[in-house]
Amino acid sequence: MPLEDFAAEMDRCSQCSYCKWIPFDQVRSWRFAKNCPSVSYYNFNSYSARGRYAVARSLIRGQSGYSDTVRDIVFTCMTCGSCDVSCKVCRYNLEPLEMVRELKFRLVEDGQGLEAHRAIIQSLDREQNTMQRPRSGRGDWADGLDVRRLASEKGKVLFHAGCRLSYDEDLQQSARAAVDLFRKAGVDVGIMGEQEMCCGGRIYAMGYREEFARFARANMAAWARAGVETIVTSCADGYHAFKRLYPQLGSGVQVLHTVEFLARLIQEKKIVFRLEVPMTVTYHDPCHLGRQGEPYVPWDGVEKKIKGQIVVYEPERPRYNGAWGVYDPPREILRSIPGVELVEMERIREYSWCCGAGGGVREAYPEYSQWTAGERISEAIATGAEALVTACPWCERNFQDAAGTMGEPMQVYDLVELVQKAV
Repeated sequence: MPLEDFAAEMDRCSQCSYCKWIPFDQVRSWRFAKNCPSVSYYNFNSYSARGRYAVARSLIRGQSGYSDTVRDIVFTCMTCGSCDVSCKVCRYNLEPLEMVRELKFRLVEDGQGLEAHRAIIQSLDREQNTMQRPRSGRGDWADGLDVRRLASEKGKVLFHAGCRLSYDEDLQQSARAAVDLFRKAGVDVGIMGEQEMCCGGRIYAMGYREEFARFARANMAAWARAGVETIVTSCADGYHAFKRLYPQLGSGVQVLHTVEFLARLIQEKKIVFRLEVPMTVTYHDPCHLGRQGEPYVPWDGVEKKIKGQIVVYEPERPRYNGAWGVYDPPREILRSIPGVELVEMERIREYSWCCGAGGGVREAYPEYSQWTAGERISEAIATGAEALVTACPWCERNFQDAAGTMGEPMQVYDLVELVQKAV
């Protein structure tokens, strides 16, 4: 919807500042009470959801124009959605996350995108990945694995590795482990290999809506040709794109994250643990698997007001408040691994603090991105855990980089790696 359609929301925001904090009944300490990385880092109201509503209103009314400061305010939003969750604890008629996305779309459409992002888009057009690497090497991570290539064969279950796992040599073992576990459990899974394309989720979060739609349609066409019925991915960005965004363009395939699929196989005893993994761990909920991992619910309705004041929606509008994301499967897996003890951080589930890698921030604002990851590592250290476990390669990469910079002895794992250690 056009940015102007959010004009009423821009006026409705009551400036309560709830968007800057996790819900107050969830606060366990002042140290880990905040939820918005950008306003926490830049310490100025414009970098909050409330501030971005004000910036957007000023732009659509012609009261201000574009500047480097405006671009920073808009593109330092990681679109993690934490403000959206907190807002909906006390409000029902605001959609700050959707508004900020539209704000990014508007800037990109008006030629106000960031140079760091344009370089990624140019590479994406050439090589079909966000890592600015040759397309020819995209399937190398699977060399030696007994897995079918669905670019030339047909298959019902497709594992989508994603850009980060396909090209990040330090993390590729997670993708190999996932496919190996599926195959040993009797799952006839295939991959696209060199023909796999970017999901488009990250460029959508950067503000490139049309480019996202182009890749989404190309992926859906490739899946249809291969007879794919179920997509499994280890990337939270890919999961969100396939689960929440693709259905808006007509996709009807089943979408599962690797942790959901593994939890099912463990419950069915197709994966059996034989070894102990003596380790105390804490789990990080990726934003796009957790609070943004809720399924898409179509809605075609209108907004009305009772007596000119009380906003209602006819029919009732879906309420994405983050509560129905993927939270239990990863925790069920961790608790089922012999020897593993799970201790929780203060901000978990839909109230999780972002890893710092989302929305194009890692690429355009690396210092701020690493600060955000460092905040989460500090929270993990406070639990007494030996390792920080997550279920997204972008989170894992950002945490590993930050831990190295901080000099902290915190190990970082993808959950799949711990499963492989125990079988």
